[in-house]
Amino acid sequence: MQTVVLAAGEGTRMRPLTAAQPKPMLPVAGKPLLEHTLDRAVDAGADRLVVVVGYESDRVRDHFGTRHAGVDVEYAVQTEQRGTADAVNAAAPLLDNEPFVVLNGDALYDQGSLDTLYSNGPAVGSYRVDNPSAYGVLQLAADDDTRVTGVVEKPANPESNLINTGAYVFPAAAHDLLTVETSDRGELELTDVLEAVCDQCSVTAVPFKRWLDVGRPWELLAANEWLLESPSTRLDGEVHEGATLDGPVVVEAGATIKAGVTIEGPVYVDRGATVGPNAYVRGSTYLGPETKVGNAVEVKNSVLMTGATVGHLSYVGDSVLGRRVNFGAGTKVANLRHDGEPVKLTVKGERVSTGRRKLGVIVGDDAKTGINTSLNAGVVLGTGATTQPGEVLTRDRSP
Repeated sequence: MQTVVLAAGEGTRMRPLTAAQPKPMLPVAGKPLLEHTLDRAVDAGADRLVVVVGYESDRVRDHFGTRHAGVDVEYAVQTEQRGTADAVNAAAPLLDNEPFVVLNGDALYDQGSLDTLYSNGPAVGSYRVDNPSAYGVLQLAADDDTRVTGVVEKPANPESNLINTGAYVFPAAAHDLLTVETSDRGELELTDVLEAVCDQCSVTAVPFKRWLDVGRPWELLAANEWLLESPSTRLDGEVHEGATLDGPVVVEAGATIKAGVTIEGPVYVDRGATVGPNAYVRGSTYLGPETKVGNAVEVKNSVLMTGATVGHLSYVGDSVLGRRVNFGAGTKVANLRHDGEPVKLTVKGERVSTGRRKLGVIVGDDAKTGINTSLNAGVVLGTGATTQPGEVLTRDRSP
């Protein structure tokens, strides 16, 4: 089935990680988020892919080209981020006048549920959450708890905890319903298209067993944890005989694991990465291409993007390090509050709870720390930010 995948947004809630790259291209478990979504769409039955691009669109085009997993890829451009309905409308000229699927390029869907969605149309993916007020809550027919009648966006008093996952199977008739009025939020909403479709035909709520909207930095860690749950061990790189690998570990060709290193999987070491000597890597960690983890360094449950370096005698836990970040020797990251409360993080200027008891730091591209820097839990270092040797940082820092 022809499938539209939305990947045009700026990802402002993910800053500083998206200061120079689109959110769907952020890496987890060896691939950009968007690639994981496209893989699952193809496995579910997508025979054409139309990717809607906008912000830093060349990065998407250059990575995927015109074919992915044997399926043609085309691109539609959303020149202004005016909402999800506007994004799908941008793709409409490339679509045949047939049913079509819409997915978010920065969300993860479990494969079995996505397979069911593709085989049940018209349909919308549904998921139960503890905090429905933060999402669009699906309304169901009184006489049929599988038939959707509408959506209420972020209601103060939600009728249920069943939310919209942003995954849709629209009928051919939806092509004529993509032009909608601007919502109270100032956007052209795809949920308005869904409601118009509900007025014309029966729409099924397909329950998703698992779903993750990757919108904020700590959700990138959650995505990496999910995608690294059950990898198969593959050691294509160079692993020193004096290294100890336990559990599922991937070492890509061109990566080097030196003597004295201990890796407790699940861990993914990408091409060109170097670990050790005498380093300790554990807990759903992804080391991106050309990263360096030095002598006597411990990295736990973290994502290190391309070219990031953690110097010797350092600790990084539950953190995301952007491209070409350089941690000076002895840099230590705190990842736990003394009071046991969830760590807070700054998102679009507001300090919010992450819901995570353990969370370290979020570091933008090209940031650098001086030797023996201490970084408090929940600190955000902006793109190109620096610290002085021996500095203790308890507040966010911009460059």
